[in-house]
Amino acid sequence: MRRVLIVIGVVFAVLAGLVLRGEAPPGPTGAWLQTAGLTPRYETVEGSRVRYVRAGQGPAVVLLHGFASSIYTWKDVLPALREAHEVVALDLPGFGGSDQPADLSFDSYPRVVRALLDRLGIARADLVGNSMGGAVAVVLAATDPSRVGRLVLIDAAGFNPAGRDRPFLIRVAGFRPMASLLDRLPVRRLLVRAALRQVFHDPALVTPERVEEYAAPLLRPGALAATRSLLATIRLHPGAVAELVPRVQAPTLVLWGQQDAWIPAQDADRFAKAISGARAVVLPDCGHLPQEERPAEAARLLLEFLDRSPPPAGAGE
Repeated sequence: MRRVLIVIGVVFAVLAGLVLRGEAPPGPTGAWLQTAGLTPRYETVEGSRVRYVRAGQGPAVVLLHGFASSIYTWKDVLPALREAHEVVALDLPGFGGSDQPADLSFDSYPRVVRALLDRLGIARADLVGNSMGGAVAVVLAATDPSRVGRLVLIDAAGFNPAGRDRPFLIRVAGFRPMASLLDRLPVRRLLVRAALRQVFHDPALVTPERVEEYAAPLLRPGALAATRSLLATIRLHPGAVAELVPRVQAPTLVLWGQQDAWIPAQDADRFAKAISGARAVVLPDCGHLPQEERPAEAARLLLEFLDRSPPPAGAGE
């Protein structure tokens, strides 16, 4: 019994030390924006201040990132896209440089995207969504087809697995008792590094710069509360996006990493079969983020698809 009490005492002492030490502030981030000649802009829509970048000329393309990500995820494909398109990449509320509302819900995302496009004077755009951003793109394409030209789903969420099959780190972030502990312990960088090692097939891509770019927004006050709220709303309606997938009528490309450890490559076929005329391309030696892991190939496939003859303005209505 005395040995058990000693062990418990040591554990509490270590935890107390971690709490007192706190998480180190984020290192320098955002240098890639200046290198790419991009200036972040802000608009307040649907009650949230939203950060975005806008570049290029031509048919509009909107880039939607995934859970716990940001516009950073598009940095290696954005230069190629902007050569022939007007590109808008935004940080969805809760992530990146956008507001982090404590009552964040997934249902707000399609409204935020639509409102931002209205504010920017973009009546119709092609949508490219990765992971959770793919689910947002599906909702927009299914419920507001007149606003969507073409659709690209990159390792998209939507066919949600059962809770026990979801990535462990996603379950940890949404589990309130554990999340409360994460609020106090300086472990967010460790969790970010662990998550990146899961989403990349090539571990060499988990660089200090990439860790900082992903960790910095999660170190902001209110980040975990917003994340918990978002995950809670997704759990309430687990099949909502899947029910909308067959309603998508926009020409669709499904792009997937064969070694995706978060959403299995079989889901590429599920999307392709559920959406009329959709085509699936699976990239070997690639994980959950093809736009970061295989950017040259991803950009080539995107441009080949987006630059085909545009669908008629009434398509999907």
